[in-house]
Amino acid sequence: MTTFRISEAAALLGVSSDTVRRWVDAGRLAAERDENGHRRVKGAELAAFARAQIEAEDGSGLSSARNRFRGIVTEVIRDAVMAQVEIAAGPYRVVSLMSRQAADELDLQVGVVAVAVIKSTNVVVEIPDHTRTVSQ
Repeated sequence: MTTFRISEAAALLGVSSDTVRRWVDAGRLAAERDENGHRRVKGAELAAFARAQIEAEDGSGLSSARNRFRGIVTEVIRDAVMAQVEIAAGPYRVVSLMSRQAADELDLQVGVVAVAVIKSTNVVVEIPDHTRTVSQ
C-alpha cells in the first residue's frame, strides 16, 4: 500500500506541510504513525481528500472540461493577430496561444487572476520513481 510523508502529501496538494498537519490534527485528513512515530497518509485517503477539495472548489459550472488551473498571468505577448499568455498556477506554467482579439476582450494583463481550462484528447500519465513510497 502506498503511503506518503506529510511533506510529500503537501507537495501533491500544493500546500505547506503545516497546512497538512493542521488538517490531520483537525481530523479532516486521516494519517497513521509509522514505526518511527512519523505521520503517514495512505495514498487512497490522500486521493479521496484531493478529490473532495477539487469538487468543493470547482466553479466550472456546466462544462465538459475538467482540467482547470487557477493562477496569475505572468506574461502576455501580443502581435497583430495572435497572443501568447502565460499563467503561473501553483508550481505549474501554462501557456496559451489565442487570437489577439480574444486576449483583448478578456483584457488579459500581467498580474490578473485567470483560469486555464484545458480539454485534451491526449494526456500522458507518468509515475516518477522518486515519489513512490511503499509501506510494508
